[in-house]
Amino acid sequence: MFDRDRWNEVLMTLRRNKLRSFLTMLGVAWGIFMLVVMLGMGNGLKNAVLGGFDGFATNCAFIWTMPTTKPYQGFQRGRRFLFDNEDIQLIRDRVPGIEVCSPQLQLGGWQGGNNVNYKNKTAAFSIYGAEPEVLQVEAVSIVQGRFLNQQDLNDERKVCVIGKQAVDLLFEKEDPMGKYIRINGVYFMVVGTTQKKSSAQMGDNAEAKIYVPFTTFQKAFNSLNQVHWFSIIAEPGVEVSQVEKDVKALMARKHKVDPTDESAFGSFNLQEIYTMMSMLFIAISAISWIVGIFSLIAGAIGIGNIMLVSIKERTKEIGIRRSIGATPRNITGQIVHEALTLILIAGYFGLLAGVGVLEAVRVAIGEGSDFLKNPGVDISVAIIAFVVLIVSGLVAGLLPARRALAIKAVDALRAE
Repeated sequence: MFDRDRWNEVLMTLRRNKLRSFLTMLGVAWGIFMLVVMLGMGNGLKNAVLGGFDGFATNCAFIWTMPTTKPYQGFQRGRRFLFDNEDIQLIRDRVPGIEVCSPQLQLGGWQGGNNVNYKNKTAAFSIYGAEPEVLQVEAVSIVQGRFLNQQDLNDERKVCVIGKQAVDLLFEKEDPMGKYIRINGVYFMVVGTTQKKSSAQMGDNAEAKIYVPFTTFQKAFNSLNQVHWFSIIAEPGVEVSQVEKDVKALMARKHKVDPTDESAFGSFNLQEIYTMMSMLFIAISAISWIVGIFSLIAGAIGIGNIMLVSIKERTKEIGIRRSIGATPRNITGQIVHEALTLILIAGYFGLLAGVGVLEAVRVAIGEGSDFLKNPGVDISVAIIAFVVLIVSGLVAGLLPARRALAIKAVDALRAE
């Protein structure tokens, strides 16, 4: 490897066939370039999509009621019903594997906007009745003040926690803490502000939400003994789908719903979505590796073919070297050295180009978007790629070397 004469021979061979050497190396460079770029862009897409789940409890589900579609125990199909306060403790006591069971209410129903006033300013926001545990489900963080607490629920306090958008539209540069806002004629004191953690939007805009204590909401907005839906987090190691199934079965018995009426309850399982997306990106990564590796192998085959051509052109030279005492190891080492040099130079520049493209994309998109964020590959990818390159180079050199060793010295000297 450190023999100067051998390096001189390698460089002389490359200079002798510059175009052929360049085109051969281009195939290998393109293979590793494609591998790096595809993996890097796949990682960028993964960071953007799965990063959208940051802050959300990915092992959670949301369950609500729907009109029944089957008659049952004297009730007609199409009956509408709601969860009630009794259901809260019933689910917590009867359904195993639940870490958090958070009842929620929303003023105006799903995606309902409600006018909120502060002094002479008015804007529409989503009003939620919630318990403190909802913070474990929602992807929001406290910016100022505090969130709702158990004492707020016990005392039915008229307090609220508002999102960043509410702060900007209602208060502008004024400090909202301790100020009173009016929701449907009822005044609530601001005790905290929130902002979203995640770029994804699950339901309403997280920064346009206003949270009030669950018990206060029921009395202030005429929702006594009502629960619009449950946010449920499963314990570690417990499948959310099983918890979801158990909750629906329990609620079907409680509210006299046909147990086979699958349309009577609506649900959204975030764990299923997250798992599905994770599997998708594993598949994308696998495809990237397969395409990249096969591209590298194709490049290595090209180098092997070129080495065979080179050996044919240098048959007489090999014969002379054999006749003056060159050992099979010397001949093999020379040919493998040439193949490795070609493939490693090509791999280096292909890797450099791929990383350069990813860095240019990263700079261009800045902090990222909903579709691409921090595209790039880690050092392990480069190490694996170079291991593949070295193995490919050895194979690309050893096969032609065996062909060279099969030539008898006398026959090689006669070659023109």
